[in-house]
Amino acid sequence: MSSRPVSLVVGCWLFLATMTSLLTAAPPFASFNPFRRIEANPANTYQLTDNEGPWMVLASTFSGPGASEQAMKLVQELRKRFKIEAYQHRKSYDFTKPVTGLGLDKYGAPRRMRHARAVKYEEIAVLVGNFDSIDDPGLKKTLERLKYLLPDCLDLKKNKSSTQTFAMLREVQKYVNQNPLKKQKGPMGKAFVSRNPLLPKEFFTRPGLDPFVIDMNKRADYSLLTNRSLYTVRVASFRGDSALNVSNKSIKNHQVTNKLVQAAEKATRLVSALRSQDREAYVFHDRHESIVTIGSFSSVGTQQADGKIQLDARILQIMQTYGAERRTLPGGSQYGLKPKVLNGVPFDVQSMPVMVPRATP
Repeated sequence: MSSRPVSLVVGCWLFLATMTSLLTAAPPFASFNPFRRIEANPANTYQLTDNEGPWMVLASTFSGPGASEQAMKLVQELRKRFKIEAYQHRKSYDFTKPVTGLGLDKYGAPRRMRHARAVKYEEIAVLVGNFDSIDDPGLKKTLERLKYLLPDCLDLKKNKSSTQTFAMLREVQKYVNQNPLKKQKGPMGKAFVSRNPLLPKEFFTRPGLDPFVIDMNKRADYSLLTNRSLYTVRVASFRGDSALNVSNKSIKNHQVTNKLVQAAEKATRLVSALRSQDREAYVFHDRHESIVTIGSFSSVGTQQADGKIQLDARILQIMQTYGAERRTLPGGSQYGLKPKVLNGVPFDVQSMPVMVPRATP
């Protein structure tokens, strides 16, 4: 193993990652902080974006005249009074157009049908929370708390009317229901766990990582696992000469090779150098290599009419900035590619967009 201090630190870190997780694993609620400050600025409408979530709680929905105003009041009250991170999301529905039904008509064409109520309307949903995983303990706590909250803006006794969906029906059900627990629930008693609707389906279908790789990366500064977007751009990769195999909670092969240590060391040095240049850089280690990536993107680009993908301009810029330079070879008749270097560490010849791995195994 290299005698340099950085190599020793990285080597020990790789070797001890699993043993440390077995002996000193943090409790599942360690990341939940109920006392963090929640902004409640009256000038901010807190529109939902793809930066929130991916897992949230749908607290309530509103529709009809005055829906926007009441939804905003609920967002502000949840934030200011109850210290809950709330957002609003607007969606339009159009049931005036015909749809293709099951079966064929008498001419053999797909059956065309219309909705019983040909209407258009807009609905505003209030979603709360900002959870990385459906297993986040804070998600369940928030859901249960919402069901029993009594916001002033949803109190039918304090307001002449309500645009909350099925508000009156819930009051009637609550009145006739004999279950004392259900009687105690508030106007958001039907809240449920939901995905962030602005994130693509691919975000939730990516294969998860095994626990060892997760544990190995959560100790790294600027870990790629903290990137909550769908895509990033890989700019450098460093491979070891063998894989590190761990199963049954024991290390079968804990002899971390010198090349594997060097790979982790180079990636760590490069991501630190990029961060010092104010680049959004990340590092990721697995059983056989370490990589460095830059950026966070919800999509790679847009699909054109011919089926080809037009890359996001920001992704293309990263690829061009860190890709290899074309140089004339000795003799002057041919060209070669020379990788760019930062802090003594080379980048890949060709950068490329990749999916961000999920931490959930």
